[in-house]
Amino acid sequence: MRRIVLAATIAACSFAFAACSMCDTSSAPTSGVIEENAVTVTATVADVDYDTRMVTLTTSDGETVTFHAGPEVKNLAQLDKGDTIRAIYVESVVYEVKKPGEAAPGVQMAEDAARAEEGDKPGAGAARAVKVTATVAEIDMNAPSVTLRAPNGALRTLPVRDVNRLKAVKVGDLVEFTYTEAIAIGVEELED
Repeated sequence: MRRIVLAATIAACSFAFAACSMCDTSSAPTSGVIEENAVTVTATVADVDYDTRMVTLTTSDGETVTFHAGPEVKNLAQLDKGDTIRAIYVESVVYEVKKPGEAAPGVQMAEDAARAEEGDKPGAGAARAVKVTATVAEIDMNAPSVTLRAPNGALRTLPVRDVNRLKAVKVGDLVEFTYTEAIAIGVEELED
């Protein structure tokens, strides 16, 4: 589980930092984190029927959930009653302003996934990043807002929280927005 969580976390961070090379907003006024969120959920395995592949979990608030572990769930035989399952979900939106020639308007997507090795407890992780690069069409320092031209030509005006961030931005610059999400789920090993 630790390897899968680490792999998913590294993948998510790699995607996020590829779009926002230095998210330290004090030294990079034209890049930053717009939103980030992380949720962790744990549950205990209450029952496993290996023949039917039905798994029953009990959440930390006492709710019981039963589901079918399909054939894509490898190593089901390694899952035992009493095991703790942990799921971690992370999402973020970051941006970086680029000068003309450093980027081009467009949409890109990258994905990565990993699963437990044969014989390990069941587990998997996945990450996806979508990057949209738009051109700055207009800047309104009074609002403050910026109007962006999407890759398809559509215009969208967005509010800007900190007017000081607009001082380094010029019409014709490009803004890369990257939405990243990652999930890791697996059996957590208890430390003795």
